[in-house]
Amino acid sequence: MPQSNYRRNRVLVTGGAGFLGSHLIDRLLDRGSEVLCVDNLFTGDKSNIDHLAGNPRFEFMRHDVCLPLFVEVDAIYNLACPASPIHYQHDPVQTTKTSVHGAINMLGLAKRLRVPIFQASTSEVYGDPSVHPQPESYWGNVNPIGIRSCYDEGKRCAETLFFDYHRQHGLDVKVARIFNTYGPRMNAADGRVVSNFIVQALQGEDITIYGDGSQTRSFCYVDDLVDGFLRFMDAGDDVHGPINIGNPNEFTIRQLAEKVIEKVGGSSKLIEKPLPQDDPMQRKPDISKARELLNWQPTVELDEGLDRTIAYFRKVVAG
Repeated sequence: MPQSNYRRNRVLVTGGAGFLGSHLIDRLLDRGSEVLCVDNLFTGDKSNIDHLAGNPRFEFMRHDVCLPLFVEVDAIYNLACPASPIHYQHDPVQTTKTSVHGAINMLGLAKRLRVPIFQASTSEVYGDPSVHPQPESYWGNVNPIGIRSCYDEGKRCAETLFFDYHRQHGLDVKVARIFNTYGPRMNAADGRVVSNFIVQALQGEDITIYGDGSQTRSFCYVDDLVDGFLRFMDAGDDVHGPINIGNPNEFTIRQLAEKVIEKVGGSSKLIEKPLPQDDPMQRKPDISKARELLNWQPTVELDEGLDRTIAYFRKVVAG
């Protein structure tokens, strides 16, 4: 679909009241699109979209993607799913349903309307990887019966559905594998490592790391990630993915914790706890495809992104 037309279209964002969805909606509105935000508010938060209430091109609908949706739109971003272990393990059956039934319902809508559809997949499809860094060609190392599998396998099944709809029905699909993302509007209580560390440090608490903190992650600032989403959807209908979207700069969890303590100040110490089951030891994207096909790579360094995120959480913690 030509970029100039796409920017004027009515766009559906499921999970739009969440951390990533709300930032995506801001950017879509900035580009001139009309946006229909759909969210059941299980992990999304109306406060993330309150600033859009008076915008005539924005509409909110409370709806669960596990149920069919009958609307008229010109493009779909499917972001609906709990994305942190605390939330997706709270009701693991519902997490799998959200990934699988949600994908079926959104793909059915895209098929009826003949519109492009974007899937927010995840680096969790690689499990605890035995290949490093992880290219899209790597099939992963996932425990199908572990406590993380409701999310890992749910997202893997959703990818299967997306590519089968593409092959069987000629649907224009875009599947992005998202690596660890951080920034303003993260849920302070969702247990993700960046928000956890920042909130603990701001409250003067000791910082909890699991194991000795030698496991690695690659942290992508939310603005960079959303730019990758938009470039992917703007790419031609011959670009379907999967494409890794994340920051290839790798840090140990201990390094992240030490950076946060340094930036926040205070006297927080590191407290080691046992590693959770199936927690990946390494996570780093190979973004060669994103560079080649989307002309995309992240630009916000961890220090700058942490400064912005800490400034946000200072306000949250202060109430």
